[in-house]
Amino acid sequence: MVALVVKIGTSSLSDPSTGDLRLATLGGLAETLTRLRRAGHRIILVSSGAVGVGCARLGLKERPATVAGKQAAAAVGQGLLMSMYDRLFGALGQPVAQVLLTRQDLMDRARYLNARETLSELWRLGTVPIVNENDTVATDELRFGDNDALSALVAGLVEAQWLVLLTDVAGLYSANPRLDPQARLLSEVTEISEELLHSARGRSLWGSGGMASKLEAARIAASAGVTTVITEGSTPQNIERILAGEAIGTRFVLTRPGGRLSLRKRWIGYGLVPAGALHLDEGAVLAVREGGKSLLPAGVSGVEGHFETGALVRLIDGQGLEFARGLVNYSSEELEKIRGRKSCEIAALLGLEGQPPTAVHRDNLITLS
Repeated sequence: MVALVVKIGTSSLSDPSTGDLRLATLGGLAETLTRLRRAGHRIILVSSGAVGVGCARLGLKERPATVAGKQAAAAVGQGLLMSMYDRLFGALGQPVAQVLLTRQDLMDRARYLNARETLSELWRLGTVPIVNENDTVATDELRFGDNDALSALVAGLVEAQWLVLLTDVAGLYSANPRLDPQARLLSEVTEISEELLHSARGRSLWGSGGMASKLEAARIAASAGVTTVITEGSTPQNIERILAGEAIGTRFVLTRPGGRLSLRKRWIGYGLVPAGALHLDEGAVLAVREGGKSLLPAGVSGVEGHFETGALVRLIDGQGLEFARGLVNYSSEELEKIRGRKSCEIAALLGLEGQPPTAVHRDNLITLS
């Protein structure tokens, strides 16, 4: 028996031209997930669509551009969406539960663990939790960005084995299949490079994500040892065939250096929002990336942003790429004073005794590449 997170995107569950729900797709999804649940699998459905459904009910021709507009559309659409899921799953005798999350829920350690316990209890009670971002109260500064990232974080939170992303194409292609007739479906991906991410940029009319966000989701999921598959949402019955081992869609077989992250380190790396960045010299990059060492102030060549002690920061290499992130032991103001200096000089520079010798301790640091 496995734990499975399924994410369905707006473009799969609703008509892109009108925003109306695709009832045949949703019905097939409910039947498939109910069968899996009855077989003993633990299922979570992450569903987009609240904003799109709300837009359709309000007669809007396109997704609102303002935060207030999106929140209003979500307030209208979320109830309609859950009502539809309740009717479809209810007709099959399968109870569902609505779980609305915000970024703050995963940033706060206690709320993060509470969300994990709540989802586990809902599984114990035999439900299929249906998760969505709480768009009505979420702000642009503290959003997941799209439900692809949310689904990956939830998969890691509950330690699922599978993350299936249902979208409007059959999987990841070598090029845009709508523009290039020679584009071929990639059945397996073992590495997500910056070049691959760049080529996958793009957005749909009603949704908030594109293929690039799904690649990022696969990378986040891999940190928790979760296997991600991208496949076409119009045939949700394929989920059962995927679990049976058939090569459908694109499967991501990613090996993370250092192996699977602990729950706490996944929270540090992906549950929090970076407040700034530290630029490192070559020696520090090697020590952190290859040696698994803590970051010393001597290796910091630049400080970006304004943050307090304990904030999450991105660690940037000489090419300007983020390769790690961690919780800092000093504020940005203090780091400006001690960067490039030896640890033994910290007390004199800051006028305080007993200060930690590291800028970021390795126990509070994860590498991304």
